[in-house]
Amino acid sequence: MHLTLYRKYRPSNFNEVAGEEDIIKTIKNSLRENRMAHAYLFAGPRGVGKTTTARLIAKGLNCLTNGITDDPCDICDNCLAVNEGNFVDMIEIDAASNRGIDEIRQLKDKINYRPARGRKKVYIIDEAHMLTKEAFNALLKTLEEPPSHVLFILATTEPDKILPTIISRCQRYDFKPISFESTRDRLLEIGKSEGIEVDDESLLLIYEKAGGSMRDAISIFEKLISSCYGESITIEKSQKVLGVIPEKQLMEFLQIAREGDSYKGVKFLDKLWNGSVNIESFFRDLAKLSKELMLKDELTPEEGMPIIGAIYDVITKFKYEEDKRLLGYVILHKLSGEVSLPKTVYKEEKTGYIPEIRETNTEETLEKELSESEIRVTIDDVKRSWDEAVKRAKNEKITIAALLTGAFPVKVSEGTLYVGFYPENRFSRDKMEENQYRDIFLNSMRELTHPKLKIVYEIVGEKNKKTETGKSFSDKIIEFFDGELM
Repeated sequence: MHLTLYRKYRPSNFNEVAGEEDIIKTIKNSLRENRMAHAYLFAGPRGVGKTTTARLIAKGLNCLTNGITDDPCDICDNCLAVNEGNFVDMIEIDAASNRGIDEIRQLKDKINYRPARGRKKVYIIDEAHMLTKEAFNALLKTLEEPPSHVLFILATTEPDKILPTIISRCQRYDFKPISFESTRDRLLEIGKSEGIEVDDESLLLIYEKAGGSMRDAISIFEKLISSCYGESITIEKSQKVLGVIPEKQLMEFLQIAREGDSYKGVKFLDKLWNGSVNIESFFRDLAKLSKELMLKDELTPEEGMPIIGAIYDVITKFKYEEDKRLLGYVILHKLSGEVSLPKTVYKEEKTGYIPEIRETNTEETLEKELSESEIRVTIDDVKRSWDEAVKRAKNEKITIAALLTGAFPVKVSEGTLYVGFYPENRFSRDKMEENQYRDIFLNSMRELTHPKLKIVYEIVGEKNKKTETGKSFSDKIIEFFDGELM
């Protein structure tokens, strides 16, 4: 029977869990010293290792060869049973389908029985936030004073929906989105094992699509492997298979809608349809782009919210319509008539450099004036232009945005902008020094600041140091995923 890649390459020991070094270190220490808590709460986005870590705990507690250990043997009957998901003393409960008080009462009736094959019975309650309030209340006493042979692990993507009284009885760990570097390394390992080559740009695109989820990244990777029929995975193939919609196309449609040219809009949508573009995905991306433009003050809420509202109103109302072109026509009509669109979507950044325009200037004269003048660009000019420069560069090469996620302007000295990367983002720094990436971003920054500006990429600072923009790298990641610190 064929196993999906994310199941085939599920971590079999703690050292293989990616991106959660601090959590794994703490749990390994607890196992090594036999000081495990009676209940744990694992919170975090989907696909980041919550259930996998819970299974590894069950394996570490019940290994027959090494005893209670942070390094299970992976060859004894209990370890193999955990790997296959059929270990009798590891009980996985899907709270989404077993959420009521009756199911919890049945659980309470069974926990007093001793383990059948291991030392501990490990109850893993997945999507724990789906339990009803009555079910949570029924679980309270058991969580507070469970039998010595029982350990509970609650996993959730929405910890704010879990009762505070439950949280207070658990040892809580917050799993974060997996970094690009960890995702890249894991996919390269899998690719090597499967005999598949993949280029760096495709890895960046996979990471963007997965949104920090290792499971989603591996699933997307498997889709690309299947689509490429044993050939190397290139960015061109990846973009086609994943249906990447260039931001330039989204902006073009907004412009058509603003002009109220229905004929041109219908032709545009038909062209997308004939090019196998998913029309609904196109408009969802348009709504997402409108949100991003509002966050960057390039659309006012009065301009952006009606666009988002019109799109989702039509998508919801016509969700059963098979011909999605018709859905697109209705959205086009709404945006052209009922919604007041901005006259211009992009707003020019005000920077410290404003070239003087003279009708009599030739290119040679302008070049001479620029070479003779001092490059007056400040770090504040760069900060104001940064997001726009990244966006313009992304329009030419989509993966640049991912490479610059952990980058920040450090200083401007003698006409040179120094861009910093933390040590863990060395790969991104190295890629940005390649001509194909460096020149695109340099040109974008020059358009917004000064045509003679130079850029140097360097490794600076410590992991948790605040950037010059006032945001730490973790702040940027939280903002990117619309999350919050818990």
